Amino acid sequence: MKKVVIGLSGGVDSSVAAYLLKEQGYDVIGLFMKNWHDDSVTISEECPWLEDSNDALIVAEKLGIPFQTVDLSVEYKERIVDYMFREYKMGRTPNPDVLCNREIKFDVFLKIALQLGADFVATGHYCRKGTLHNLHGTETYQLLAGKDDNKDQSYFLCQLSQQQLAKTLFPIGELTKPQVREIAAEMNLITADKKDSQGLCFIGKVRLPEFLQQQLKPKTGKIVEVPAAFGTYKRATPTFSNKEIELEFFAEKPAYTINDGKVVGEHQGAHYFTKGQRKGLHVGGTKEPLFVIDTDVKENVIYTGQGKSHPGLYRRTLFVNEQEIHWVRTDLSLKSDETLKVKARIRYRQALQDAILYKVEGRIYVDFREMQSAITEGQFVAWYLDDELIGSGVIS
Repeated sequence: MKKVVIGLSGGVDSSVAAYLLKEQGYDVIGLFMKNWHDDSVTISEECPWLEDSNDALIVAEKLGIPFQTVDLSVEYKERIVDYMFREYKMGRTPNPDVLCNREIKFDVFLKIALQLGADFVATGHYCRKGTLHNLHGTETYQLLAGKDDNKDQSYFLCQLSQQQLAKTLFPIGELTKPQVREIAAEMNLITADKKDSQGLCFIGKVRLPEFLQQQLKPKTGKIVEVPAAFGTYKRATPTFSNKEIELEFFAEKPAYTINDGKVVGEHQGAHYFTKGQRKGLHVGGTKEPLFVIDTDVKENVIYTGQGKSHPGLYRRTLFVNEQEIHWVRTDLSLKSDETLKVKARIRYRQALQDAILYKVEGRIYVDFREMQSAITEGQFVAWYLDDELIGSGVIS
């Protein structure tokens, strides 16, 4: 009998995943990951992990599977929280959920599971795993979108490797959320009607400004409103001598200065804000709401524009530096001067967009057919062939 260790989060998805594994004849062990108890940095006034761990225990007892809690808080602080502080300090906007999957669930947690003699780990993610059988008896694993388009979570797993996928199962990937809740209700699981968790992976809600202020101290700076006319040259297509120069042109973000607009307010720290943000500016009197179009953490200035259609929010092209390119399907990785038509997204739940990958020396460009709103440094871009996520990278 194959042994599977499942990450029981105390939510309905992992609860049903555990039930399905047991039904399929696996020897199932439930582990709850405790990721935070550092009093020096308060992530949230609420303490969801206590309630969640209790719910996970009740589910395990109901299913008749062994259960224990593992404390991964040291690794979580080093690999996720410290990373978040570093990224925000540099003026980038990290995605801790993607990192949590790569560094905690499918690395630290996976190693613990293997030490317990597990053949696989499993999670309650809405995605699927495919297996391609190659010549010479080897296998290539596919990271496929979940069947439920509304809940597909493949984006959050965009940094997984072949080695990690080889040891992973996604039991609910073929189901929709309503079907999962229906199974939980039929089995009388305590999590059947529990709301989906919001916030950091296995931690809960985070009030980001308060969280960041513990390490990145408030510093008063100016809010500048940039008129819509500024930067519209990017909508025109000049003539270029070669494709790489064209890509570089469209990927380059505008370099704003205070003289490009007017000062309309003050803020308490440019590193607390991100592109596309509307809330928290506390500036009134404009015809349309102000959106952050850029931040300058060095000069501590926030640049804003009126309305969702402000050209400063839009770019057609982004790039990923060589060291931050990741291929789930290493056999499909591009060599210099190669291109590939793909579908891509720059945030969770964004509809897939038509794009072309261009590999050049030192980086890869993602050139979208349509202009994209709020391309944000530090976030992940993921690219797909049909419903298979084949690679990703950190936006530079």
